[in-house]
Amino acid sequence: MRLIAFVPALLALSAEAAPPAQPVKMTPVAVELFTSQGCSSCPPADALIEKLSKEPNIVVLTRAVTYWDNLGWKDTLGREANTALQRSYAARGGEGSGVYTPQAMVQGEAAAVGSSEAKLRRLIAAEKQKPGPAIAARATADGGRAIMIDQPVKAGASVLVVALKSEAVVRIGAGENGGRVVRYTNVVLAETEVGRWQGGSATITVPGRIMKQPGADRYAVLLREGAAGRIVAARYI
Repeated sequence: MRLIAFVPALLALSAEAAPPAQPVKMTPVAVELFTSQGCSSCPPADALIEKLSKEPNIVVLTRAVTYWDNLGWKDTLGREANTALQRSYAARGGEGSGVYTPQAMVQGEAAAVGSSEAKLRRLIAAEKQKPGPAIAARATADGGRAIMIDQPVKAGASVLVVALKSEAVVRIGAGENGGRVVRYTNVVLAETEVGRWQGGSATITVPGRIMKQPGADRYAVLLREGAAGRIVAARYI
């Protein structure tokens, strides 16, 4: 009788000691590669990005920069906006920061040499353990997307839709890589802010015209704090 009477007390104690619910794990993780067709050190990093693009829960973006263009070859994929973003990242400082190629940025926060697979994987694994919002997407009648964001805490981020070319094969005619043929993965063609997220649950509608960027065959959404801040969530849409 004493044992039977004691069981409810044990159950109550166990319930009180249960750990609190864990926040949503942030997945996938965004990896941005700053690269250039004029940089002889970049092809191994370009190949690594292609490899990572085939793995689950990683959103990769190739951001070709322009500051190598005066060394004998103008990058056919280069965008001044990519160069400006990298410089803004560098201005924040931190380990691995700077303006160089190849450079990989993980979640817009942690930097590594873009060809350093071991370090890059450590950074990706660490970011996957951080809490963040869940993102879902569905197609709309006009070919756009409805982006559903959910997180039970207050936050703030710009919602960006990035138009990508999933593969670009370039025969480089001059410069350090002259004569080489290099394949690039998820090349950024355009980036559009479609709204602001203030935390909690929200749905943001992306007009169909934004999903019709010439040359793009893939799109991703990024939630970014500030103009060049941390990426709090990412996914392909």
